[in-house]
Amino acid sequence: MDLFYEIRGEGSPIVMIHSAGVDSRVWKDMASSLAQCFKVITFDGRGTGRSPAPQAPTHLVEDLHRLIEHAGLDRVTLVGHSMGGQAATDFTLSYPDMVDKLVLIAPSLSGYTFSQEFTDWMASVNAAAPDIAKLVELSLAGPIYRVTMAGPHREFFRELTVHYMTRVFTEWKSYEVVWPEPPAMDRLEEIAAKTLFIRGTVDWPDIYKIEQQFERVPSIRFVEIEGADHMLILTHAEELAEQIRQFVKEGNDNAAHPGRK
Repeated sequence: MDLFYEIRGEGSPIVMIHSAGVDSRVWKDMASSLAQCFKVITFDGRGTGRSPAPQAPTHLVEDLHRLIEHAGLDRVTLVGHSMGGQAATDFTLSYPDMVDKLVLIAPSLSGYTFSQEFTDWMASVNAAAPDIAKLVELSLAGPIYRVTMAGPHREFFRELTVHYMTRVFTEWKSYEVVWPEPPAMDRLEEIAAKTLFIRGTVDWPDIYKIEQQFERVPSIRFVEIEGADHMLILTHAEELAEQIRQFVKEGNDNAAHPGRK
């Protein structure tokens, strides 16, 4: 296994998949909290943190599959944030027997067409390449980060972003990510794992539209965190950890059911 990973705690295994733009350090508070009850596995996605840079198109789902097998785990709970949530969803559809429960935090979704507002913002950020300092400033100024950037996690989030952008533009040889076909958006009804979908109220409208797509999942619960932006895994770490603790500990007799909190 060439990806950097860490395992802490004992108990039912939880694998945490971070978003693009950061690395596994983003889970520091949540992972520490969850490790008091569970075996928690965090890892740096290819090209982030301490994992090697991609030399060819990246297959996030297969990287995750190799990691879980390498750790000797048969069945896990997946926790994915943003693009990490997209990877967790696609993994669940590709390897359903390996996923006990699925936790999605403001996830993206393969097959979903993002709004013009979002794509225009991404284009404006990417237009600054390869000026890393400008890329970082434009990215962190995004409206979905305004809560995080106004709080105590500001400098840590900046540190993660600088490290990511520096690696992307000095080490990466490929920027392509390959997703399974058909896309997950066409197959959400097939998800058998009990699912928890969490989002903040300060996020792109696209996240709300993705949430509506996930209403097709047979066994799903929705949680809204008031006043949280896209980086709620930093700003609301303990609240999220408690939601996950309760969800994972629920027995099979108390299956998650459609509903909102």
